[in-house]
Amino acid sequence: MDPAKIRKKIGRFRILVIGRANAGKTTILQRVCNTRDNPQIYNSAGKKIDVAVLTASRERGLHDIETEMVFESNPGFIFHDSRGFEAGGVSEFEKVKTFITRRSKETNIRNQLHAIWYCIPMDEASRSFTAGENKFFSQCDTGIPVIVLFTKFDALYDVAFTKLRKEGKSRKDAKELAPGHAEESFADGPQLKFLKEVRWPPKCHVCLPNMDKDSADCGILVEHTAGTLDNEVLQQLFVSTQQTNMEICMKYGVERILSKHIDSAETTTSKGYERIIKTLGAWFPHIIV
Repeated sequence: MDPAKIRKKIGRFRILVIGRANAGKTTILQRVCNTRDNPQIYNSAGKKIDVAVLTASRERGLHDIETEMVFESNPGFIFHDSRGFEAGGVSEFEKVKTFITRRSKETNIRNQLHAIWYCIPMDEASRSFTAGENKFFSQCDTGIPVIVLFTKFDALYDVAFTKLRKEGKSRKDAKELAPGHAEESFADGPQLKFLKEVRWPPKCHVCLPNMDKDSADCGILVEHTAGTLDNEVLQQLFVSTQQTNMEICMKYGVERILSKHIDSAETTTSKGYERIIKTLGAWFPHIIV
């Protein structure tokens, strides 16, 4: 489908972000959108909300999941944030469940929820699953791709470093070996075991370390999210928002060319060239319009 038509039909890719307070959600969204700025906030009618008004509302314990967050650096995304979910309270859980159910039944694809990022921090103080997380994965059949983001994963590097030092490794060796040891331990740990045993497991998970650093890379999150999307139009919209990730745009563009079985003889014709350019262009709408 022509990228311009996709944008006109759907508009922007809509993601619900769920997670505990201080799970690093905002930092990850900033990384995905390649910015350090805070998002612009809009109500469900599309009217911009004054930050002071929003802050005062949250200080009174009020939060509207319908509120939309948009980063000026990449307006191809709309984010919704579910706050205060860790306690597993009935009221908050029902709000999230109702929001997901209603959005999944929207007939207009532009109003639907397209993916859910569930953030679970791995810092030492909060490595166990909360009541809210247990409730979500045992009771919530979303019908929407759910990707679990294990945030602050570098906290496990510190744990591995300490263990390696106790085993007699030098500081240099322990520092170099820590990430690998942490990843190996995590693969056999309780977190992934929990996600395999729940009633409604996520489509996939990603581990995100050092998101607070300038060198942070969210490429794995982008690639895994794209891989969970069965709808090619949505997949094309999501991938085409990656204005700073040319690799994934090229990956999907080339794969789509190969899947269309364009043979070498056809590429020598003008129609063949046009077909290739059109197929590639669908994944680069910010370059080719």
